Amino acid sequence: MKKWLARLSALSVALVIAGQGQMALAQEPAAGKKIVRVGATQAVDSMNPFLAVRLISTSVHRWMFGYLTVPDSKTLKPSPDLAESWTSSPDGLTWTFKIRQAKWSDGKPVTADDAAWTFNKIMTDEAAKTANGPAVENFESVTAAGQDLTIKLKAPQASMLENPIPIMPKHVWEGVTDIAKFEAEQYPAVSSGPFIATEHKKDQYVKLKANPDYWRGKPKIDELQVIFYDNPAAAIIGLKKGDIDLIGRLAPSDFQALAGDANIEQWNKQGRRAAYLQINHGATTTDDKPVGDGHPALKDPKVRTALHHAIDKAKLVAEVQNGLAKPADGSIVPPMYTDFFWEAAGEEKISYDPAVANKILEEAGYKKGADGVRTMPDGKKKLEFRFSIHTDTPVEDKLAEYLTGFFKEIGITLTTNRLDSSKFTEETGVTGLFDIAISGWSVNPDPEEVLATHLCSRRPNAAGEGGGTESFYCNPDFEKLYQEQLKELDRPKRAEIIKQMQKKLYTDAPVIAIYYPNDLEGYRKGTITSVTSIPEGDGIIYGGSSYWPFYTLDAKATAAGGSGSGAGGSNTGLIIGIVAAVVVVGGVGFFLVRRRKGVADERE
Repeated sequence: MKKWLARLSALSVALVIAGQGQMALAQEPAAGKKIVRVGATQAVDSMNPFLAVRLISTSVHRWMFGYLTVPDSKTLKPSPDLAESWTSSPDGLTWTFKIRQAKWSDGKPVTADDAAWTFNKIMTDEAAKTANGPAVENFESVTAAGQDLTIKLKAPQASMLENPIPIMPKHVWEGVTDIAKFEAEQYPAVSSGPFIATEHKKDQYVKLKANPDYWRGKPKIDELQVIFYDNPAAAIIGLKKGDIDLIGRLAPSDFQALAGDANIEQWNKQGRRAAYLQINHGATTTDDKPVGDGHPALKDPKVRTALHHAIDKAKLVAEVQNGLAKPADGSIVPPMYTDFFWEAAGEEKISYDPAVANKILEEAGYKKGADGVRTMPDGKKKLEFRFSIHTDTPVEDKLAEYLTGFFKEIGITLTTNRLDSSKFTEETGVTGLFDIAISGWSVNPDPEEVLATHLCSRRPNAAGEGGGTESFYCNPDFEKLYQEQLKELDRPKRAEIIKQMQKKLYTDAPVIAIYYPNDLEGYRKGTITSVTSIPEGDGIIYGGSSYWPFYTLDAKATAAGGSGSGAGGSNTGLIIGIVAAVVVVGGVGFFLVRRRKGVADERE
């Protein structure tokens, strides 16, 4: 009990310290300004876009910088951004982009040379490849002449109009000698997007002001603040009290905690994530050498198929996701992307059926022992698998409980292995020290990147470097299809190839998609007067694949002497809110700290 109280006390102190950045923001007088505060349960990993990989970081950079193109707010198809127009050669190998007449926030003109410098930096500097290196792997050369940017490719590339790289100001960044060590903590930042970063306090907040010279016109609000919370419970209390105005990427239980509050609009729409199980089917390095200690039974596709039959996805959605998700029957691309979404049907569909799973295992020679646990056909090793999840993640803990029960029905023992974020990433993406792991990805409108995480080249090399694999998958048929879709410029034909790739993943099962979590958000009606999601109508606000929701966001101006978001006033409410979150968590009889999710839930 003393140990429990000590940990609870430590959490109280940590949360109060973490809240100091928020308190500093709350103290600032802001009468007459339209200020919106966004709560985030994930902190920016770097303000340097060449290094940043977390979803919150890429969101902030989308608000700050222009790209060649952006997803159309209605269709999600590529539309002009810094590139106002483009052409391609008949063979698809040469693309010319006309860079629009726009200004950097320091008044200097945006030129094609800025874009050429950005792409060439990533092509030639290993550190600069950290965030978006794969996006330039097929680039042969990039040159600029006036406002014309010319990109020559090694092979045709259908995703050319969906490049995820923000264009950086050459005159600011060319003096950086070591990208790997540069955190870009120089304010106000020089940017070309709708907002300009003016301040960042690590693990506490980022402040951005509206860019008056943005080429589309100044945003409707004056300032955007992103407040970082380690504890979602504290963030929920902050939203209810008015310390923040909007929060997204909520767990089902946190979202449901907002129900019945007349001041809060709940936002429950289709999401852009797929959640799946990563199966260690025999991890290897890029030179095809075995790595890790995965259970040998998982190399057998019959065992993987049996596992798939044993998973009651409808029950996981109903009881782990509280009904706020859609069961996944095939695609690793979520259903919101209708062009590329694929779903198994008929005889192809692997339905929940423990009897079929047991029959598959029995016929394959995996016999049950006296304890009910199956063994390998040679009888020497039991089918006892580890399930790797992130520490302090209640949803993943609950998922582990259900999977343990499902697999027990077919004679397989599952033991939960909780890992911190860095260890999880290392073991499931480099060293191969796992059997089954929770995984997932936030998918962009073009799914090329999430598909690329299953390529042979994404495995780590012999020295444990490189990689970015989601599955250690390496299949020549999948590789061939990947290259075919790259070259196919007819969108419907390309979509069919991508669906074949997803069918291949579904059949081979290096990953097993389990559900598509809904996009769960909430915002204060009294502060936010209008917002447009991406795509418009039934899309995402926070964490969407564009700056559009925050560019269109409008809010009430703060009043002199007011309280709540952006209005100045006392810090007391915020401190009470943070401590209250600890009391609430402790009062239910168990100690719970919900930290930022691991890399699988952070990635773009």
